[in-house]
Amino acid sequence: MLELTGLRLPYTATEEELKQRAAELCRVPADAFLTFRISRRALDARKKQQISYLYNVTVSLPKKLEQQALRRKDDRIKACSPETDTEIAEGTEDCRGRIVVAGLGPAGLFAAYTLAKQGYRPLVLERGRPVEERVQSVERFWSARVLDPESNVMFGEGGAGTFSDGKLTSRSKDPRGQRVLELLAENGAPGEIVYLAKPHIGTDRLRAVVSNLRRRIEQLGGEVWFSARLSGVRCDAGRIAEIAVTRPDGEVRVPTAALVLATGLGARDTCRMLHRAGVAMQPKAFAVGCRIEHPQSLIDHAQFGDAAGDPRLGAAEYHLSARSGDRGVYTFCMCPGGKVVASASAPEQLVVNGMSDYARDAENANAAVIVQVGPEDFGYGAFDGVRFCEKLERDAFYVGGGDHTAPASRVEDYLARRASAAFSYVHPSYRPGVRRTNLWDCLPEFVAAGIAEGVVAFDHQLAGYDLPDAVLTAVESRTSSPIRILRTAMGVSETVSNLYPAGEGAGYAGGIVSAAIDGMRAAERIIGRFRSPVWE
Repeated sequence: MLELTGLRLPYTATEEELKQRAAELCRVPADAFLTFRISRRALDARKKQQISYLYNVTVSLPKKLEQQALRRKDDRIKACSPETDTEIAEGTEDCRGRIVVAGLGPAGLFAAYTLAKQGYRPLVLERGRPVEERVQSVERFWSARVLDPESNVMFGEGGAGTFSDGKLTSRSKDPRGQRVLELLAENGAPGEIVYLAKPHIGTDRLRAVVSNLRRRIEQLGGEVWFSARLSGVRCDAGRIAEIAVTRPDGEVRVPTAALVLATGLGARDTCRMLHRAGVAMQPKAFAVGCRIEHPQSLIDHAQFGDAAGDPRLGAAEYHLSARSGDRGVYTFCMCPGGKVVASASAPEQLVVNGMSDYARDAENANAAVIVQVGPEDFGYGAFDGVRFCEKLERDAFYVGGGDHTAPASRVEDYLARRASAAFSYVHPSYRPGVRRTNLWDCLPEFVAAGIAEGVVAFDHQLAGYDLPDAVLTAVESRTSSPIRILRTAMGVSETVSNLYPAGEGAGYAGGIVSAAIDGMRAAERIIGRFRSPVWE
């Protein structure tokens, strides 16, 4: 097999034209390819009059033609071999209890899948509900302001990513990342995610994918408990001997050999319980701010020029960064053609996030505009960052009116530090609704000022970003965990020898793919330590 890299074609080119370009590079007829597969496609829109896609392709040719192509000594032609799953050698320690995975977001799903595939039959705990029921709970919250603290945007099958754009980009070079994409595609995600440079699934398709993956875990012998919250641990000699699980019918005690903690960003109560039990934690830096909405057409035109609106390009994206003094200000989790969504998981919280369907065809684009904060701002105690977030969320809740209405403002009014009289060109998409207010009233001064400086600076990077009628909605407070559960180089807690913190909530990942990779690593370490259980 050969990998051909750096094939640049106009964005309007067809796959047949790509195959012809590959054939020209190898100096073979286009019909000589035995197999032909796109392995990567990245958009280059830096020159708006010459928008192109850059491709890598994997091909096979008759042996003689492959050797002929390699003899060209062209750096764009390399020999490659099909990737195979690496065998995980089992450990020797006996499993004295269940292997438990707490949380069914990306880290938990992929940890559980890895364990189940190897025959470990994990017990998976999810405090929320299956995705079909969860969607109903979330819709009831968005339409009638009735919040279910155990089934919402943060808690339930698939984790917080289920109500997002379903972005699958990751900076990680870990080869597990490709396996994550392949598993998602095998379970119903669009096949293109395995080769796009910036893949996404969309919230509408991701819901079915996570359910399919959970059913696969069950088929492999895993056991999934919904409405099952990890509520306690009993440690003996520095390790968890058993866990307490709160279910609708009462508390259950489960003897535990190892616990993968993958409870996500919202499970602050779980972190506090574990801290009281002696699990070492420390605060970490993160970022907070607001969601900004622009017309998607404005973003398309700024990024694509005259090609804006061409379906072969899709909805345009952006990622922008600036400085506010010594702090970073940047955009985060940009959702093309999406909506701003209510993401609270407890009473007296106002939390916003962004979400897009696969088609990304809503009227507005949205992204978080966030400012870096660290222990020097909120304190060095393990939960000082958590308390900082909780205060932000509570302040936004009451500035919005105390009924999950979100505080919002036009950009022009925000920059003038005043409340908006009305919205105009851009209509807020947040449900259950917004209240026009002065957002500086619910943000720390340095955060509010950083957002203002960022919006102005971003206009120099993307024309029209400081559009007077663009809308800011507060408060975006869950960009990453404000806490890190300390673990060793082997991925185990520094103070509890059979606890494996994983994913975003533990402070070790950022996004669906990186969390999934972290969950897979945790599972592999358990497999490498414990002998698989003997099942009768």
